[in-house]
Amino acid sequence: MTDTSPRSDLHTDLWPAPYASGAVDATVTVPGSKSVTNRGLVLAALAAEPGWLRRPLRSRDTLLMAEALRTLGVKIEETVNSSSSVAGGPDGTGEAWRIIPAGLHGPATVDVGNAGTVMRFLPPVAALADGPVHFDGDARSHERPLHGVIDALRVLGARIDDDGRGALPMTVHGGGALDGGPVEIDASSSSQFVSALLLSAPRFNQGVEVRHVGAKLPSLPHIRMTVDMLRVVGAQVDEPETGGEPNVWRVSPSALLGRDLTVEPDLSNAQPFLAAALVTGGRVTIPDWPARTTQPGDALREIFTEMGGSCELTEAGLTFTGTGRIHGIDVDLSEVGELTPGIAAVAALADSPSTLRGVAHLRLHETDRLAALTKEINELGGDVTETEDGLSIRPRPLHGGVFHTYHDHRMATAGAIIGLAVEGVEIENVATTAKTLPDFPRMWTEMLGV
Repeated sequence: MTDTSPRSDLHTDLWPAPYASGAVDATVTVPGSKSVTNRGLVLAALAAEPGWLRRPLRSRDTLLMAEALRTLGVKIEETVNSSSSVAGGPDGTGEAWRIIPAGLHGPATVDVGNAGTVMRFLPPVAALADGPVHFDGDARSHERPLHGVIDALRVLGARIDDDGRGALPMTVHGGGALDGGPVEIDASSSSQFVSALLLSAPRFNQGVEVRHVGAKLPSLPHIRMTVDMLRVVGAQVDEPETGGEPNVWRVSPSALLGRDLTVEPDLSNAQPFLAAALVTGGRVTIPDWPARTTQPGDALREIFTEMGGSCELTEAGLTFTGTGRIHGIDVDLSEVGELTPGIAAVAALADSPSTLRGVAHLRLHETDRLAALTKEINELGGDVTETEDGLSIRPRPLHGGVFHTYHDHRMATAGAIIGLAVEGVEIENVATTAKTLPDFPRMWTEMLGV
């Protein structure tokens, strides 16, 4: 288990989480989806012709992905409009990226930061490059599982040096092509293992047949997102949900088309703002909420409604309204695990206990999220217990204190949610939200009218 005690290498800056003196009433424009942006970048880089990615997210994770692809020879041209709030970022607002594929080449060094999509999606791309590609990142990235991708790529014909760790740092010795074919993997610790292989599979000589063997596969909506986006760029994919064999995905070899793709708002990053409506008994509208999407965040409509609110989807977006009461919930979050921190924060403020199930894999995310949530909520006076695959939360009166984040963006936003109802909560290193949600503190205070 990852140590979730405060560490000397963590940022010590404390951000006073704003306390809500009344019901919020706001419209919040959420930047683009990290998951869609990074998948779109990879597919465009592997295409046979240039493509566009419009309204991309500009955050640490997506900028790491873009820079890594540039390092491998891909051209990414950005158009910037600093007056737009659609996709705000720390160094300007990206309205569109034009991606121009090129021959992938090494030697190269890729900094993955602590981005799961970068550390897992790019090794298969590197196997198609001509030359060695070295991968390294933040200290936490060395602890996150990568064995599913490494072992699978070796079966498919790649040569990888990882000193037997099954984790970073490592070097992929690209040979300019990869045989591909059938492979079995245990992706129970991360669905990204499956997505990583599928995204590059059209460029493998034989395509790929990925067979998941192991415990229940988490975060299936993210695999559905990968499959949908592959089909948009012309790939042929057979999957379980369209009559295929259970836990088996097949991608045929083919050229990929350059497309003009507009990135949806990141619905998981909308979570803290919707939670604000629930916690304060207010109302928040998220513009451009899609009527159909594969994003896990869409489950918030049902989950937060069950916890005491109501929502309406119109052409203006999704409007969520709280009632002033929060109810506990018993819910299986195995497909939408990334929503767990925000749901746990709301549950800690509810009028009845909650059980969050199916998320044992969160122990392997940016931090051990189950241990971190338990520790931080309990230190504010809560009563949270880890279970084998989740959390048991019994609401108690909470008090102020420091809420540590462990370099985890979703821990920071969870603390901010609690701070709406509990005076004196201070978030340590709120800047970590820049991983996927640039300028969160400004967005949060503007929502509250502070």
